[in-house]
Amino acid sequence: MGMTAYMEHKDLSNTSITDERRAEITSGVHRTLDAVQNALAKTGRPSDATTLLAATKTRDVAEILAAVDAGIRCIGENRPQEVLAKAEGLATGLANRGLDAIPFHMIGQLQANKISKILPYISTIESVDSLKLAERISRRLETQENHEIGIFLEVNESGEETKSGCSPDEAYDLAQQIAELEGLRLEGLMTIGTHVSDEKVVRTGFAHLRDLRDRLQTAGLSACRELSMGMSGDMEWAIAEGSTLVRVGTGIFGERAFI
Repeated sequence: MGMTAYMEHKDLSNTSITDERRAEITSGVHRTLDAVQNALAKTGRPSDATTLLAATKTRDVAEILAAVDAGIRCIGENRPQEVLAKAEGLATGLANRGLDAIPFHMIGQLQANKISKILPYISTIESVDSLKLAERISRRLETQENHEIGIFLEVNESGEETKSGCSPDEAYDLAQQIAELEGLRLEGLMTIGTHVSDEKVVRTGFAHLRDLRDRLQTAGLSACRELSMGMSGDMEWAIAEGSTLVRVGTGIFGERAFI
């Protein structure tokens, strides 16, 4: 089912939720937060070293706010259209809870014609994978009230052709160039783990990204601290390799009814 199709079948701005659904989400959040803590403890990292980002693709405002009530303090969207459908309801819901805006990340591919529309709502764009896209974001920021945004450089560590991200070979130079652009704070790096069950292969990609982050910091990009790596399936391995942000959807909300 395509993008527009499921948006016709589900009102993403919906703000009502059943007790049963709320309980499911609460349990998913608590289970995932516990798993993050266990993984950190195993590797001897501090308990606040990794943030849990709730990946909210296809989830409505009520479902996301239920996750916030259960302890989520960072959310990520894959599609600009979903950001726009939910932003107002989320802002209202957070304000009603006495919460300032919580970090709202763009974690999916961003088309040039959608940049201006989402900039007022997003705190960080994790899916920047080219200088061209970074330059476009920088230019669009000039027309916005908030003239600064967090950026993660997305690196395709697995080399799988279906995945977005720049090649690891060009990542170091690209990060340096992006960090120079007006209005962009290069806060970290992001990757999607290799789609195999071989722990060694997956962890090698994560370790490579961590090494790149360390090299960039040594080169003077001290703000480039974050490592967004690990999802429901490979979160524990990512945390063992130094992830500071794991992106989990299914583990929190259950299987998606739509793709």
